[in-house]
Amino acid sequence: MNSPVTLDRRVGPYGEVVLRRRDEDFEIIANGTFLMDTSDGRSERLLVDAAMDALPEPARAGAAVLIGGLGVGFSLAHAAADPRWGRIAVVEREEAIIDWHRGGPLASISGRALADERTVILHTDLVAYLETTTDRYDALCLDIDNGPDWTVTEDNESLYGTRGLASCADRLNPGGVLAVWSARPSVDFEESLRNAGFSGVRTEEIPVARGVPDVVHLGVRPA
Repeated sequence: MNSPVTLDRRVGPYGEVVLRRRDEDFEIIANGTFLMDTSDGRSERLLVDAAMDALPEPARAGAAVLIGGLGVGFSLAHAAADPRWGRIAVVEREEAIIDWHRGGPLASISGRALADERTVILHTDLVAYLETTTDRYDALCLDIDNGPDWTVTEDNESLYGTRGLASCADRLNPGGVLAVWSARPSVDFEESLRNAGFSGVRTEEIPVARGVPDVVHLGVRPA
């Protein structure tokens, strides 16, 4: 494996974000913390599929999904490949990441999805958006950190607490699904979901080559 090559480096309101290429794969680094790469998108695809599968059958056709975090584009591309999703909104606060997808190096992953008429990119902070918007969704698929216990910035910590989960529930239609990606399981977050009133709380795992598995935490807003 060769050393990574830096393709772009920017400093914005939330710190530094870097796009690197290592051999054939791209990597995103935020404030010195590895976020994700394009070597294996199984857990990002599971994030979307698990949310769809947790919806009641009548709600699946034309369901609206909010994807929190554009990242390398795997979740968006996978959602756009599924005709059951009716509206696909993606919240991304880093202008650099949006640029890398719109005509940049990551367009090869997300280009078709971005051109899909169902897709809209919202350039804003996810926590602020959830607290202020009146839009509602059938599923929230959130992947902005390495998990509830390992956030990229301190500002994100509130998303996984009482106030943040209440905002998530408010943005979901009755019977809607909250799906949260994490680099490791969190028993404490499962308990937080239950305390916030979510039902059917469970964790789905994706084995990795080394260490603990990636997971998707799931909870349903009661109908």
